[in-house]
Amino acid sequence: MVSHDDERGAPATTPPPDDAGAAADRATAGDPAAFRVTAGDPLPLGATVERDAVNFSVFTQHGTAVDLLFFDRVDDAYPSRTFRLDPGHHRTFNYWHVRVHGARAGQIYGYRVFGPSDPARGHRFDPTKVLVDPYAKAIVYGDAYSRVAASGPGDNAASAMKGLVTDHADFDWDGVEPPRVPASRRVIYEMHVRGFTRHPSSGVAHPGTFAGVVEKIPYLKALGVTTVQLLPVFQFDENEVDNRDPVTNKRLTNYWGYSPLGFFAPHRGYYIEDWRAMRHLTGFRDMVRELHRAGLEVILDVVYNHTGEAGADGPTVSLRGFDNAVYYILDPEDPSRYADFSGCGNTLNANHPMVRRLILDSLRYWVETMHVDGFRFDLASALVRDERGRPMRDPPLLWAIETDPALMRTKLIAEAWDAAGLYQVGSFPGERWSEWNGRFRDDVRRFVRGDHGLAGALAARLLGSADLYEPRGREPHQSINYVTCHDGFTLRDLVSFAAKHNHENGENNRDGMDENFSSGYGHEGATDDPAIIAMRRRQQRNLLALTLLAHGTPMLLMGDEVGRTQRGNNNAYCQDNDISWLDWRLVGENADLLRFARLLIARRQAHAHLRPRRYAIGSDVPPPLSSGRTLVTWHGVKLGAPDWGRAARTLAYTLSGDGGEALHVMVNAHDDDMRFAVPAPPEGQAWWRAVDTGREPPEDARPVGEEAPFRDKSYFVRDHSVVLLIAR
Repeated sequence: MVSHDDERGAPATTPPPDDAGAAADRATAGDPAAFRVTAGDPLPLGATVERDAVNFSVFTQHGTAVDLLFFDRVDDAYPSRTFRLDPGHHRTFNYWHVRVHGARAGQIYGYRVFGPSDPARGHRFDPTKVLVDPYAKAIVYGDAYSRVAASGPGDNAASAMKGLVTDHADFDWDGVEPPRVPASRRVIYEMHVRGFTRHPSSGVAHPGTFAGVVEKIPYLKALGVTTVQLLPVFQFDENEVDNRDPVTNKRLTNYWGYSPLGFFAPHRGYYIEDWRAMRHLTGFRDMVRELHRAGLEVILDVVYNHTGEAGADGPTVSLRGFDNAVYYILDPEDPSRYADFSGCGNTLNANHPMVRRLILDSLRYWVETMHVDGFRFDLASALVRDERGRPMRDPPLLWAIETDPALMRTKLIAEAWDAAGLYQVGSFPGERWSEWNGRFRDDVRRFVRGDHGLAGALAARLLGSADLYEPRGREPHQSINYVTCHDGFTLRDLVSFAAKHNHENGENNRDGMDENFSSGYGHEGATDDPAIIAMRRRQQRNLLALTLLAHGTPMLLMGDEVGRTQRGNNNAYCQDNDISWLDWRLVGENADLLRFARLLIARRQAHAHLRPRRYAIGSDVPPPLSSGRTLVTWHGVKLGAPDWGRAARTLAYTLSGDGGEALHVMVNAHDDDMRFAVPAPPEGQAWWRAVDTGREPPEDARPVGEEAPFRDKSYFVRDHSVVLLIAR
């Protein structure tokens, strides 16, 4: 028992056997014989390395006692030292703290927290479970790690995840600063750290890791994207999934990582380092530094709506054991049950002051220490809910994030819905937030497929969705425009399958979205029919073209530029295999599609009227209101006569104004070729063909400065095609 400021920590009840391995591990953390404890400080939370000590601090409001545990190895069944925190000396309000002199970076540690085990009142304290510090900057575990042991009764010290004391002070950023890409020029590439290089064809030295991403930076630069958006990199449990492949009976894994167990720790599986090297937080920061050196931004897909502790039968890993009633939204009628607005068994009580602080501290850490440029918030609408699950008009967390000085230059992107039906696209609280525009995805998919009556909707989406965002004072770039993302079909599958094929997930094809607004164009899945293949290739180009020509911020899914397929699986969350990995042989096999994507990105960057800072206005608006604005004139197959009717499947428009070349776009979603009248170019100029998806490569897209001349008064637009003319 630690009862005064200079007493040594008590040894473990049963010391582990000593051997060379244990001695080597202890050498990284300090000499146990030299450990001495003092009261410590309540702030900062977590494990903070000082000159000759480490200060430890955790929060629990309803806990009655706290033990800090030191371990020599990740799979030790007994701690090498146990420090019982005396509330008279080591508690300040609800912060429990201790300073351990002689400890240093590399020390493995965990906690046991005592308190009431009373689920009916929301309390689930269990001192038999070793807990991960919610503020742990690194999390370690060995082959003995067991989610089952964390879920059932009894001690789980040998099989628990544990924290690792880290020291980030000595990392060399080599003078590299974040690139600060202007919002109007941002092109996002959504990618999975492991899946990007895990395939044997990637040719990297360290496949599936942060280091592997670094090796592929030249590819990203050549593609032309400005920003990589990484699927979750917070520590998660790969063994969370119980499903088995129905054919091979092989157990599936949590591949996506949307179940965090630590909000500060990069996922252990993406490192190449031994766990001892993780104490300096290399690996992840090496990747960020090199991406920044190449001029690429880094946005993290973050999950603050729930954790991997799941529902009532889930494991006790961290927050549940520190203070379940504080950290989670519980059923008001039965606190033994969790409110589930995430679809994953629990929902964080995000607007509770301490949970709000945890999230803010996490965000600040990734910006200030890890140097990331922004965040995409998974199921962000779950963060607007109060402690009873009710949506709040002005949720404190979101406004705190938006106004925090440390986060003022970060990019904030909301997935503006949750799993319980709260849909806030166009109405998400705040001012700085961008939104994943689900309306863009659905309207563009449907129009390109040939659905009727969507010309008006397409027009709105192509000009930044002003109908959704302008009334709230948003700007065009705050619409994140995409037709595919990790959740759903890939681009190739969107034009190859009319229905999902998720049988390999082991859920009898019940999981995943049922309505995908997709088509196989005459055949379900792979085919040798040349006409179907040609149609699918054209539709892929159409979807890419509309995404990259639209006002707003375009986002592409990893591998869409080379025709990656998931074989019809639209929910590959558990497929850590070639279903999800990027097959780099496609770079050569589908070189024409890659070329098209590169040229469209370059085309977007070359024309100011494709990336205006303000919403376009009608070309009939007189000066001075139209000064400096992009002007739009709508057409159909006839000039000045757009078809907004229920059967409409064509759209044409001209963009003009000061500060950029005039552009003319024609879209034909009919099954027949259509002749579109073309307006006269500006005086003294002529039209040049830049893009025509109805033509075979390389004429489907011309490089900037190498456009083909066009002198006619009408253009014959092929069925299911997009054409772009520029005036020069």
